[in-house]
This record gives sequence, structure tokens and C-alpha cells, in this order.
Amino acid sequence: MDQTLQTGTTTVGITLKDTVIMGTERRVTMDHFIMHKDGKKLHQIDTYAGMTIAGLVGDAQVLVRYMKAELEIYRLQRKFNMPIEAVATLLSNILNQSKYYPYMVQILIGGMDKSPHIFSVDAAGGSVEDVYASTGSGSPFVYGVLETGYSKDLKVDDGIDLVIRAISAAKQRDSASGGKIDIAVIDSKNGYVDLTEEEVAERIKKLKIPQ
Repeated sequence: MDQTLQTGTTTVGITLKDTVIMGTERRVTMDHFIMHKDGKKLHQIDTYAGMTIAGLVGDAQVLVRYMKAELEIYRLQRKFNMPIEAVATLLSNILNQSKYYPYMVQILIGGMDKSPHIFSVDAAGGSVEDVYASTGSGSPFVYGVLETGYSKDLKVDDGIDLVIRAISAAKQRDSASGGKIDIAVIDSKNGYVDLTEEEVAERIKKLKIPQ
């Protein structure tokens, strides 16, 4: 299972004072074969919540649909959004109840309620909150960048650039990570907002990151 979960993806999420930034690349692989160059691994699941996926695509996509439906029902019934810790707990319970026939995934849940949150959730339902987290085969390279560049006091623009640099480092050294980069910013004012491809490309150009 560990080999499956650590293959073919780079995802990252960081928390700042009042913002969450999440990012992924788009390459989808099967062993050493590039199955798809434009796969979506970053998903909005609620007004103030996002989810990144790594592992088996079919399993991950089913979980995205489950989470979107559950969070929408919760919001409609209670007239407010599910707290992010509860979102991570809900996903953990779904995965733990299926641990004998597991979803082969590793997921990041990120979002805002009274404060910013990033949770890493494994296939058995283990959920760990941290100030930043990364999954997939490119994660060692991401952590190398985050360990030296991260601060809770970063401005949002600097945080976005840090996530782009981290994913770009993984793309340079991890053959299973590649393609364009997706970035989302989540805060209390605007909720979940995806950066456009043009915005990300412009930042990559300004950072002088090799493609």
C-alpha cells in the first residue's frame, strides 16, 4: 500500500495567519507510464474547504464526490459550514470503516473556519493536523523547500510563491510529477478561490523557475 500511495503525485498545503494555500501538479502516472498530462488533483469540496488527492484515481474521485455531497447536505441542514476538523474526521471515519477493503489514497484536507487548517489523511483513516503537509512521490522535495522557506508570518503572495517553488522542485527531480500547477487560496473573506493558469504561469515566470 505504501508504494502505491507514494507514487505519481505531488500535493502540498500550507497555513498562514488567516489563509490556507493548497497546490498540486497535474501528471497522472501508472508505474513509469504517463497516463494523463492534465489530471485534476485539487478540488473544492465546500465554501471554505479544499481537498488534494494522491493514490488510485478512481478511489480518490469517489471520495471527492462523497465529501462534496456530505458537506453540502450539512450546510443546507444547519445553515453553516462544517468545521474543518470535522471535515477531516468525517473523511477519516469513511476511510477507517473501509480499511479491510481500503481506498488506496492519501489526502490533504485544508480550509478555514475560525482559523486555518491543514490535515493529512491516510488510507486507514489516520488524520494529522500540521502547519504544512505534502503527499505523493514528490513530497520529499517539497518538504526540503518548505523546511527552509516556510513561516507562519509569510504574506499571502509569498506563500503562493513558496508553494509554487516547492511543487516545481518536485517536478524537476520526481519523474512522476509534472505538467501545469494548480493553486487555490482559501480565506474567510473570499472562501475557496482557484488561481487561473495565467496567474500561475506569470508567477512562475517572475520566479524564473525552469520549465
